[in-house]
Amino acid sequence: MTSAANFSIALVHYPVYDKHKDVVATSVTNLDIHDMSRLTRTFGLDRYYIVTPVEEQRKLVEKIREHWLSGWGSTYNPKRKMALETLQMEASVDTAIADIEKRTGRRPKVVVTGATGRDNSVSFADLKTLIDQDPQQPFLLLLGTGWGLIEQVFNKSDLVLEPIRGAGEYNHLSVRSAASIMLDRLFGR
Repeated sequence: MTSAANFSIALVHYPVYDKHKDVVATSVTNLDIHDMSRLTRTFGLDRYYIVTPVEEQRKLVEKIREHWLSGWGSTYNPKRKMALETLQMEASVDTAIADIEKRTGRRPKVVVTGATGRDNSVSFADLKTLIDQDPQQPFLLLLGTGWGLIEQVFNKSDLVLEPIRGAGEYNHLSVRSAASIMLDRLFGR
């Protein structure tokens, strides 16, 4: 079974596109905080980053995180505490990469995702093989909010993961649903 111990995810709120292809920062939601943390813990990932340059949003997330880690919430719901222990705020993708490199001594392989296919996409099976080949190599999976990660993020990445394909033409999953499917394909039993 593929180990997720050196695998992290980042929910990127900037730089992403809006529906008009303008580059924007999207809002962090309560679901982003709780559901993605639970997903990260369930599959045994190293870290879950929320990436936003908006200081007020980072402060709000930290306040919620601290409530569950050391406030009243830590005794009310210990399972939520366990999940939120994986959460870390970062102002940019670059600072998330730097954090992984500082903690592990290795630059992570950056994997990006998107709803549309690309010629250079790797399959889930190929990514699992890469993870298994070098268990010490850290990976960072970038998940875009809004209408997806901007093109420059794709251009700076090491790998592009194949998109999730549904049964028909409609292809617009929530990022939380897509992340669940991806992590199950990579690390599920």
